[in-house]
Amino acid sequence: MFSERRCFTISTKEQLINEEINEKEVRVIGADNEQLGIMSSAQALDMAIEADLDLVLIAPSATPPVCRIMDYGKFRFEQSKKEKESKKNQKQAELKEIQMSLNIDTNDFNTKANQAIKFLKNGDKVRIKVRYRRARELSHANLGEELMQRVLEAVSEYGACEKPAKLEGKNYMAVVAPKAAAGGKKAKKDADKTAETK
Repeated sequence: MFSERRCFTISTKEQLINEEINEKEVRVIGADNEQLGIMSSAQALDMAIEADLDLVLIAPSATPPVCRIMDYGKFRFEQSKKEKESKKNQKQAELKEIQMSLNIDTNDFNTKANQAIKFLKNGDKVRIKVRYRRARELSHANLGEELMQRVLEAVSEYGACEKPAKLEGKNYMAVVAPKAAAGGKKAKKDADKTAETK
């Protein structure tokens, strides 16, 4: 038997409403979420019109299909408002890039590493690129690997390498993704507690 408490989630895509619904029989939910039973779609539409509302098909694959009597215009407006709000609250992560050459000095290295950390703290991914400027530098590929390892260690508190670094043409590259903010804070708290106990 159909449960009185059964709930249907209305899909955000366009639903069939009013005269568009041509099901022989439908289960109808009233404007106040009450179960009105199974009836013909014409009868359900008459009830919706009488209440000055719309008949909306919310679960077409149910047996029988389920319709709800509601103010469809208001529902669509609220859905669109929610979608805009959630998009506004979502930060789009960007892919930033840091470039280094093999003969980078310590100050430049620290500046680049700090820039990468700033990007990671901001929630962006960072592509770290070690450039081999000349063909002879490629014969010392291990130097690039060592430099990449230094960078990855320098930013390891804030980000983790998505996949192993690889050589593409004259560039040795890795992409670092930010660590979850909560995880970073927890790790800091744990480190503080450890320091206090010592």
